[in-house]
Amino acid sequence: MEIINARPISKGKLFWAKVKTFFSKPQNVILVLMGIICTFTTFAPIIAIINDTIQIHPGTIDAHLTGKTEGYTLINYIDLFTGPLAKINLWTPLLNTLILAICSCLVSIIYGGLFAFLVTRTNLKLKKYLSSIFIFPYIMPQWTLAMVWQNLFDSIAVTGTKNGLLAGLFNITMPLWWCQGLFPSILVLGLHYAPFAYILIGGIFRNMDANLEEAATILDTPKWKIMTRVTLPLIKPAILSTILLVFGSSMGSYPVPHFLRLTTLSTKYLEMNVSRAGEASILAVIMMFLGIGIMYFNQRSLKSKKSYTTVTGKSGQTSVINIGKAGKHIVAAIFFIITFFTSVFPIISFAFETFLPNPGDYSFFYTWNANNLTTKWWTTSENLTESGMYGQKGMLYNETIWRGFGGTMLVSVCSALLAGTLGTLIGYAVSKNRRSKLSSYVNGVAFLPYLMPSVAVGVAFFVLFSNEYFNLYNTYLLIIIVGTVKYIPFASRSSLNSMLQLSGEIEEAALIQGIPWHKRMLNIIIPIQKSTIISGYLLPFMTCLRELSLFMLLCVQGFILSTSLDYFDEMGLYAFSSGINLILIVTILIFNTLVNKITGASLDKGIGG
Repeated sequence: MEIINARPISKGKLFWAKVKTFFSKPQNVILVLMGIICTFTTFAPIIAIINDTIQIHPGTIDAHLTGKTEGYTLINYIDLFTGPLAKINLWTPLLNTLILAICSCLVSIIYGGLFAFLVTRTNLKLKKYLSSIFIFPYIMPQWTLAMVWQNLFDSIAVTGTKNGLLAGLFNITMPLWWCQGLFPSILVLGLHYAPFAYILIGGIFRNMDANLEEAATILDTPKWKIMTRVTLPLIKPAILSTILLVFGSSMGSYPVPHFLRLTTLSTKYLEMNVSRAGEASILAVIMMFLGIGIMYFNQRSLKSKKSYTTVTGKSGQTSVINIGKAGKHIVAAIFFIITFFTSVFPIISFAFETFLPNPGDYSFFYTWNANNLTTKWWTTSENLTESGMYGQKGMLYNETIWRGFGGTMLVSVCSALLAGTLGTLIGYAVSKNRRSKLSSYVNGVAFLPYLMPSVAVGVAFFVLFSNEYFNLYNTYLLIIIVGTVKYIPFASRSSLNSMLQLSGEIEEAALIQGIPWHKRMLNIIIPIQKSTIISGYLLPFMTCLRELSLFMLLCVQGFILSTSLDYFDEMGLYAFSSGINLILIVTILIFNTLVNKITGASLDKGIGG
């Protein structure tokens, strides 16, 4: 037999053959492109803001202390941590921020978790209504409940602003700690994020196998021990996820502490941004590291050998606890009242404020006359300086408001389209190569901006894109870029979960037929997982409509609708700020209802609604 010696393939040709094979798969091309995009959009702003902390800024405190106008220095760190204003500028805001974040987590978990238990595991009445209305505080803008708190409890005697409903009607003045500061901020943020706990914990309660608790009951275990030793440990993952979401969001919240006069890292940043720019950037870096730290804690807590399996496949039975004939009505009535004040009353309150001659002044109720109400805040078509209009037209004719509304819609639509498309592609590529290191990296780095406080992300992009080289400040392009980066995780996680449900055989059958990748996506994959993919577009859209913390540093007041609140508040036009809030709430509720009707998607669907 004659043996023919094959020519050895050179290492260069072998390498290029592997590269060609690698890039012949669409999912690999997507992973490489998304890896580059996500790396730049995530790490470039972080590097820029860290660099800003050691840079000398002309005309600020670091230039004064160093006697230089350019270069690098550590004086910002030294002055912020050990200087004469360290307590005011760092330690007090940091302590307030940590207390606010921790206590908001406790309020949301206790309130939302208790409600989830009652809806899923008891014979509570009005479940469908309460389940639907409970999520309203999260759907509405974050500052909604803060403004409602002001409308209820502020008084000229205590807060020096205006008389709220209690002071104006009943001459009841609440103490300052109740009206402003830490207590109302904790309560407002806890109520705003309680739907997180309800959705996450309620999902586990609903699917929990009743046999797990019944086994303990057979052994004559007291109910309190079953709850503390069996039920609560099994919902630990949901509690940790709630902590992760609420802690990061509360820590970076600006509007609630701003309206309720609490000094936190986010509000202090805005105070220091002009005269102490380098030190302000350090505050943003601290917020980032706190967010990453809570994520690391969350992952470490779930990497133990403990099992959290609650759905075994052996039993689909769920136990319903009887809270009594009277109890199910009494508890439902209590939650009906609470949800009325957190979900329905804000809409009524803001609407009513826009018809008061002097917003916040309810004294005319003592001499009730329909003529005491006015429509001037809505219908004035000329610039008036009298009657408290400060030269502004009514809201229906006000160019600033409608320009801001148009800007908000533009940013929301563009951010949703970009975040939804990029997130869907990431989810698809990661699901196809889920065991590779590249897919793990892309999946992780795409999700990282969501875990960072919104203010810190906004600051990072502000530093990166407001200089002589990349000056995009006060442009819709910058706001859309930031909105896309921040909300890609909504679409990527939604897409990934849906793509993992699809068998590879579905696409392989089309591949055998020679159908190109874009047709496989458009005609096979997307139609199958249509509802989940649509939600990946809708979540960024809904969130962008009510976003303030993320965008407030990137544009001037009035550029988009949410930033117009401060603009009119500073002018003393409280009817306008209430009207803007009402416009935002109604817009969000209309789109949320349309989404529910068209796609059937609902935040509370599958829990108790």
